Amino acid sequence: MSERKISIGLVGLGNIGSTHAKILKEMSNVHIAGVCDVVQEKADSYAKDLNTQAYTNYKDLLEQSGLDAVIIAVPHYDHPTVAVEAFARGIHVMCEKPIAVHLNDAKRMIDAYEEAKKQHPNLEFAIMFQERTLPFYRKVKSVVDSGQLGKLTRATWINTAWFRSQAYYDSGDWRATWAGEGGGILTNQCPHTLDMYQWLFGVPASITGHAHIGKYHNIEVEDEVTAYFEHANGMIGHLMVTTAESPGTNRMEIIGEHGKLVLEEGKLVLYKNPMSMLKYSNETEQKFSKMEFEKIEIEVDINEPSGHQVVTTKFVERLLNGTGELIAHGVEGVGALTLANGIMLSSFQKQTVTVPIDADAFEAKLKELIAGSKFVKKASASLSQEDMSKSFGK
Repeated sequence: MSERKISIGLVGLGNIGSTHAKILKEMSNVHIAGVCDVVQEKADSYAKDLNTQAYTNYKDLLEQSGLDAVIIAVPHYDHPTVAVEAFARGIHVMCEKPIAVHLNDAKRMIDAYEEAKKQHPNLEFAIMFQERTLPFYRKVKSVVDSGQLGKLTRATWINTAWFRSQAYYDSGDWRATWAGEGGGILTNQCPHTLDMYQWLFGVPASITGHAHIGKYHNIEVEDEVTAYFEHANGMIGHLMVTTAESPGTNRMEIIGEHGKLVLEEGKLVLYKNPMSMLKYSNETEQKFSKMEFEKIEIEVDINEPSGHQVVTTKFVERLLNGTGELIAHGVEGVGALTLANGIMLSSFQKQTVTVPIDADAFEAKLKELIAGSKFVKKASASLSQEDMSKSFGK
């Protein structure tokens, strides 16, 4: 008896699309129903390699290939457009990050999903937040959720290990433009970081953002960002990101009343207090002395399966068997996008914004930037694919 297979189509055959193509090719329970790219030569080349049909119009792929599900790996603005059409046809969707460029488009996408579920109650919607599968982040999540740290007071994340050269930005005419990409580091590199923040701590109640436009690169979008978050429970958060630092830093500090958790350079360390620092502060008669603490390096199995393949495998298993959990449901993409849009809106308005943010105000500002852009850059003519594994978090 032959193994059951799910028929999947792939829309978008750029750098990240090539990663998906490799994964699908290796999955025995997947039939690749078709591939689509607006560049005919690219579509034909991938179709030949994957022994499938080439399309240059995504609607033709959705209507003619007989697919059950589609992976969306096109430029960001087109994520909602392709997803809405897929949902209308009862087709399952796995979308690359971010869910959309702005919250109003994300809402349109989610509304289409909810409407389609009335006719197709088993319809699935996943988003590619593969960093949730990384062993160190999974361990951080388990420690935070266990309550070992007690009441959280601060989370500070310096993540500047996103170095991108000018050659990277010149590699495509859509990159680092308001019209083509909708933003810079927050829209392209940091959706995973933003998702991880809200996955661990939730969406803050207010956001203060400082975004620098083209500070280190010849681009029209942000390449350095500092943000401050305030949560309803009193916790504060900091986020510092840039694509200009080399060597970069990826350091996460999480402070709770019972100690501190630090993730940096492949080590996860717990600094454990003998009692609550808040209780100690209120009860001690000492004016300057600090509590002794225990330093514990937490073991992490770095060989656990992780990455895009895990997310795709979970998605396929869910479709085939109706069991198991998605790594990230598509609707969860709103959390990271709220942070991204909120940081930029705060920076544009030069004031703190409350959550939920004014999505209409952000969309209006984005449209203004697109309409007023006079930025012209030379795009590389190369059609070669980069090794995207170099850009993935570890």
